[in-house]
Amino acid sequence: MCGRFANDSETNELIEEFVAAGNDFRDWRPQYSIAPTELVPIVRERAAASGELVRTLEPAAWDFHPPFLTAKSRPQFNARIETIATNGLWKSAFAGNRCIVPMRGYYEWTGEAGDKQPHFIHGDSRILAAAGLATARKVDDEWVVSCAIVTREARDASGEVHDRMPAFLTRDAYEEWLSPAKLSTDADRERMLGMLDAVSVEVASTLTSYEVDRRVNSSRNVDPRDPGLIEPLAS
Repeated sequence: MCGRFANDSETNELIEEFVAAGNDFRDWRPQYSIAPTELVPIVRERAAASGELVRTLEPAAWDFHPPFLTAKSRPQFNARIETIATNGLWKSAFAGNRCIVPMRGYYEWTGEAGDKQPHFIHGDSRILAAAGLATARKVDDEWVVSCAIVTREARDASGEVHDRMPAFLTRDAYEEWLSPAKLSTDADRERMLGMLDAVSVEVASTLTSYEVDRRVNSSRNVDPRDPGLIEPLAS
């Protein structure tokens, strides 16, 4: 996990779910096959010039690219919970630039190369809140935001398909995870990791999976707006 996911929520649904305002991603359209490097809606909370905290829904590339990373050989789209507090790539974002990556569910595959069967893993709700890390860098005098999804050992239906899964948040954890206050001590970081571990296990217990059409196997050739991609195969 996780190299592809679906988000079929409209902009207004996401704003209502996360109580976000300003900088809305109005160009967003539901997609059922989102691959690394594509633009996705994320939720962030930052302090305005007035000091007021503002929670926004905004676009970000699903490919974490901090300013100090001058060369990349491959997309960086997943961050392991085991190392986000210590790894130099992630630790600054974990300390003070956390985000939420909304999704309907995500895909995993079983089988051998050339004969892969996709599975769609989802919850009871249409909107799952994956814990994410965000960063921004200047490109041609414009700020470009990018993100990664935090992953953990599978504790849900995906354990039958893959050994990793996104770390999902419960609603009562949104505020704590999104807070821009810096995690400046080891105790702060351990507390946040403990919270994320606990709530992600809670959400994991609600997830289920089913097999879907193999059209989703090719991110280049499939129509990402096709809702049939997340329909279960007929038994």
